[in-house]
Amino acid sequence: MFSWYRQVTPRERKTFWACFGGWSLDALEVQMFGLAIPALIAAFALTKGDAGLISGVTLVTSALGGWVGGTLSDRYGRVRTLQLMILWFSFFTFLSAFVTGFNQLLVVKALQGFGIGGEWAAGAVLMAETINPHYRGKVMGTVQSAWAVGWGLAVGVFTLIYTWVPQDMAWRVMFLVGLLPSFLIIWVRRNVEEPDSFQRLQKENAIPQSFFKSLAGIFRPELIRVTLFGGLLGLGAHGGYHAVMTWLPTFLKTERNLSVLNSGGYLAVIIIAFWCGCVASGYLIDRIGRRKNIVLFALCCVVTVQCYVFLPLTNTQMLFLGFPLGFFAAGIPASLGALFNELYPADVRGAGVGFCYNFGRVLSAVFPFLVGHMSDSMSLGSAIGIDAGIAYGVAVLAALCLPETRGRDLEANAPSVSAGINGNQRARA
Repeated sequence: MFSWYRQVTPRERKTFWACFGGWSLDALEVQMFGLAIPALIAAFALTKGDAGLISGVTLVTSALGGWVGGTLSDRYGRVRTLQLMILWFSFFTFLSAFVTGFNQLLVVKALQGFGIGGEWAAGAVLMAETINPHYRGKVMGTVQSAWAVGWGLAVGVFTLIYTWVPQDMAWRVMFLVGLLPSFLIIWVRRNVEEPDSFQRLQKENAIPQSFFKSLAGIFRPELIRVTLFGGLLGLGAHGGYHAVMTWLPTFLKTERNLSVLNSGGYLAVIIIAFWCGCVASGYLIDRIGRRKNIVLFALCCVVTVQCYVFLPLTNTQMLFLGFPLGFFAAGIPASLGALFNELYPADVRGAGVGFCYNFGRVLSAVFPFLVGHMSDSMSLGSAIGIDAGIAYGVAVLAALCLPETRGRDLEANAPSVSAGINGNQRARA
């Protein structure tokens, strides 16, 4: 499954480790906040609503950061934008250690989220443009699996610090660690080059001359259909995930009286499953194509969620079912990086990838809201199952309306949607 690593060039390997490291550190920074929530509630007398507001605002700003970061990468370069965003989110994570109240924490975490979203977009385009098209799906899926690595690192850092540091200071020390990712910039500057496609744009003087021109470029006539369906795909993928993950802990505690989500064993299962799902999705996306892979994982997500909410499961059974839940939930996001990059020409690729992925992140908040609203007139489990089915159904329909792009050469401009649908075989390596 990892035989591609021996066959790629040293330049491709260095870019892989730069992006893998960046995305791991993204996850480390995000998950550290989640683990520190109980300590923050105690330190600043926050309500659960306050903590939820911070998480929600951070989600929105990370989506905005993805739009801006992707567009900046079209204007100033993939590598330069990657470095800027790593420095940005590292600095604001570090600054979180010095906050003295709710308002300061809200602002700092919102700014941190902006950098995290921008780093994902710049890294996704950099990796996709650098790697050999034959291995693009496998590599992009493996890079996406870095989220599980960062998640595991966050748990390890949390456990270590809270073991040796007094409780009232431990969360501050943990956020101080957030400055360490900034040192990755030194390695990136020395080892990672701009992709050939971006260098070609520079030589041809074809780089968008303004931020807004690049962003508007994804809505030009030959790309607008791709952009609309790409945004819907992002909406369905993120909406399904948040509909399930936002309400599943409440469902299990209130309607099933299960405590499995509080156990370290369940957390370990979910993290390992997420990593395996990303890697497996990357392998399949190169074997069966982008669209089929998304449809497969979306349907498996729906089946798994229905089992969760309708079958009478014990704690032990829930623990084992946690693996397929994490596995299939990871498969769709692991597919999006490759697909979105292959839909756009080089001059607006960053803007297109950033928009499609993050459009869904912002609007996906409607699905958790619908679950809560529907649960007033039906069981919470039924509401979760219905909303997850709708969200993943949107993802399936959007994927089927997009062209199959497996093996597409990113050095060339992306053809129109109609040309892509009718020319799948020509687009394959």
